[in-house]
Amino acid sequence: MAFQKNKYIGLVLVVSLLTLGFILMSGGGSKDPNVFNEAIFNFRRITLAPLIIVSSYIALIWLILKKSSN
Repeated sequence: MAFQKNKYIGLVLVVSLLTLGFILMSGGGSKDPNVFNEAIFNFRRITLAPLIIVSSYIALIWLILKKSSN
């Protein structure tokens, strides 16, 4: 087996965090192209979601490269 059980659990958690980050980044659009919606520049989309995504990718790389305890 390529990974042990705890690495697979970690991979599922990291992918879940990545999905959460992309969901938090979505939305804020307007159906009318002549109306500008300021919601696209709020804290959640500009700061929180990218931090979650970048930290998830760092955790993913660390999880893959981490040496097994055996």
